[in-house]
Amino acid sequence: MTQKVFGISGWKNSGKTTLTSAVIKELTARGLRISSVKHAHHNVDVDQEGTDSFKHRISGASEVMLASSKRFALMHEIGGSEEEWSLDQLLEKMSAVDLILVEGFKSSNIPKIQTIRKASLENEGMGQMNNIVAYAADMPIETYLPVLEIDDVVKVADFIIKYLNINVS
Repeated sequence: MTQKVFGISGWKNSGKTTLTSAVIKELTARGLRISSVKHAHHNVDVDQEGTDSFKHRISGASEVMLASSKRFALMHEIGGSEEEWSLDQLLEKMSAVDLILVEGFKSSNIPKIQTIRKASLENEGMGQMNNIVAYAADMPIETYLPVLEIDDVVKVADFIIKYLNINVS
């Protein structure tokens, strides 16, 4: 994969979705094309029972594309026989953009910022996160890595741009 990919990961209620959404807004305001991948730990379903696309899927279609003049969504059934797709497999399905921001995927090897909030410290330390290159926190952290203020979206966005050497015109 030749796309630039960067992750924001953290434990439950650590602010990862809030930060990811704010960074997407900041980077698109700077003229960058951003896509995102969000990991869910539960059986996610974007389709609604009773819709035509739902009927196609439960009838056995391996993929169903729902399309309109404004957007399209492609649903791919993994089923019980396949394992959950890896981040690399998912990224291969993405269109070319300036940056793909990934929320979650703690064990992936992409560079990532770990979010930490005082209020969610009881959730910390529940497993290993790979390839942390900085922290975004609302408290001081003793580390050799950069620590960014979690609510300073401009500085977080600047860090990602500099880290990945993204050209912003």
